[in-house]
Order: sequence, then C-alpha cells, then structure tokens
Amino acid sequence: MDIVLIRHPAVALDAGVCYGHSDVALAEDAEVSSAALALKLATLQVPAPRVLMSSPLKRCSALAAEMANDFGCVISHDDRLMEMNFGAWEAQRWDAIDRELLDDWAANFEHARAHGGESVAQFVARVRAWLDAFALTRELSPAYVVTHAGVIRAIASIVLDVPLERCLRWSLDMSGIVWLRRNDEMRQWSLVRWNA
Repeated sequence: MDIVLIRHPAVALDAGVCYGHSDVALAEDAEVSSAALALKLATLQVPAPRVLMSSPLKRCSALAAEMANDFGCVISHDDRLMEMNFGAWEAQRWDAIDRELLDDWAANFEHARAHGGESVAQFVARVRAWLDAFALTRELSPAYVVTHAGVIRAIASIVLDVPLERCLRWSLDMSGIVWLRRNDEMRQWSLVRWNA
C-alpha cells in the first residue's frame, strides 16, 4: 500500500503567522502548482493515484481539485486531515503571542491547550483515526493526500514509530512530498521519500 502525502504550496500570508485551522488562500494559482507537482511526481516515478484525498481547507482543496482533474481520479475531503486548531492563536503572529503562554505550551507539549484549541494529543488522535480508517482500504492504493505539515508529521510519527518531537525537526517544504509504503503481509510501514 502506497500513500503519498503532499504538503500544500505557500499561502497568501506573511511569514510568521499562525494559521492552523484558518482557511487561507494559496499564494499562487492552484493550476500552476498542480502542474509543477505532477512533473515532480513523474520525476520521482511515483505511481499515479487511484484516489485523491484532501483537507477541506482551501489551501489544500484547491490544489487537490486541480490534481484530481489532471489525474482523472475521485477526490474526497476529510476534516481529520485539517491542520491543528490553534484556537485564539489563529491568524496571530507567533512573535506577538505571549511568551509565557508559548513556554507553558512547550513545557507540556502533548497536553497543553493554552490557546484553547486542540492539544497535540487530541490532534494526533484525530489524525490516527483517519489513518486507521485509511489502512483498512487497500484498494485505495496508491493514494495521494493533500494536507498540512502537522498532519504529515503526525502520520510519519505514527507509522514509522518515531516520536513526534523528532519529526518536528525534519524539514518539510511547501509542496513537499512524503511517500510511505506499507508491506501488508508484515503490516510494516517504510519511508520511500521525505521532503522530495
């Protein structure tokens, strides 16, 4: 089973703004981004998708719609593929958020909810629920999933059995591709590509 996770392209926001659940637009046209990704995927010899899944946020869904047209496949949206909800911090500059609140969050990274949104544990549980449902459907392989950096890192952490804190240190560019493969007989996942 192959799953190809695609991080959305750059958004039309200044750098340094927290925009987890915020529904922000792409900086460039989705059609242009889709064409560039199709070329990159072909160069990497990634098999064409049977299905395309996406976060419903427009920075992902706009790209996914273009890709579904290009590949002639069905697209489905799932709220569980949305980025983490940062509550009151949404659309705030990270450097404008109270330093003490950020320190409290870092001190209890997994469970703190100083912002009033999701804790990391809640976010990872939501992503795991999606992954568990996906893993039961081998006929959907290969699947492309257009989503967010946090979701991609959570999935990698779960399937590769790597602590999330470690995955957070791995570079993941806008429009980055992460290709994972599961050996269904051994029920083991392996990493084919990271940040391609």
